[in-house]
Amino acid sequence: MSNPRILIRPVITEKVTKQTEKEGRYGFIVERTANKIEIKNAVEKEFGVTVTGVRTMIVRGKDRTRYTKTNILRGSTSGYKKAIISLKKGEVIDLYSAI
Repeated sequence: MSNPRILIRPVITEKVTKQTEKEGRYGFIVERTANKIEIKNAVEKEFGVTVTGVRTMIVRGKDRTRYTKTNILRGSTSGYKKAIISLKKGEVIDLYSAI
């Protein structure tokens, strides 16, 4: 494992929260170069759970345009890689314990 920081932060949205409650799935923003095996090992090591599945996707950045008095500024937000983790039945990750 060349990169020690694979899990960047959890994804906390309405959709992921519903998946967590119904199906035991959690979302994380991960290092773009990480593969599914590295992500699985990182989650199991950090949270002490059994991962049954990992789905990954690369989210493209959105184009942004801002109109100012003198100019039109164009740019985009940065893209990222997202992983959806499925856990063994009955196991949970407490994402709110460190808050």
